[in-house]
Amino acid sequence: MTAETDRLQILTRALDQLAQLIAGTAPRQAELPTPCRSWTVRDVIAHVVRDLANFAAVARGEQPDYSKPLADVGHDWSGAFASSRHGLDEAWRSADLDSPVPTMTGGETPLASRADQQIAELGVHAWDLARGTSQRADLDPEVAAHGLEWARQNLAPQHRGPESEGKAFGPEVAVPEDAPVYERLAGWFGRDPRWSAPA
Repeated sequence: MTAETDRLQILTRALDQLAQLIAGTAPRQAELPTPCRSWTVRDVIAHVVRDLANFAAVARGEQPDYSKPLADVGHDWSGAFASSRHGLDEAWRSADLDSPVPTMTGGETPLASRADQQIAELGVHAWDLARGTSQRADLDPEVAAHGLEWARQNLAPQHRGPESEGKAFGPEVAVPEDAPVYERLAGWFGRDPRWSAPA
């Protein structure tokens, strides 16, 4: 098995995991809060659906429009996710993971790094959704470990700060190195690992 095949298999598992969490989310939970700052359960799902299209564009060698609003996921959240995922799966299957793509801070990086970035995003949003909807805690640890490795190398300080300043991530929340891997991933992305859904 090549590193590229292994990476894309982990990405597939991350997508499958999130699809299962979305399927397990009830419509009445749409407006519940999540650990992802001011986002509700519906916001997290809409963000993920939009990002599947963005990452598909990156995999095709295109420049996504990151200014687009969150996706309109309607009432069929699983259908919206599956529809957006179809184009993503096709894009990654035919992608050259060694091809250079621009980074958000200038310069270039192999496309494989963007696959790693998507694994990290899918992992942390799976945790957001699981916590926000009080779903299962047995999330795939390899997805989180792979995502955390990418995040620790690439989540730069300039992307952290107050949401009012347009920063995507809050300050790192310190988590012991022997804590469960999803708690370490959440803390690195600025979430409080102790967060739980309101009663």
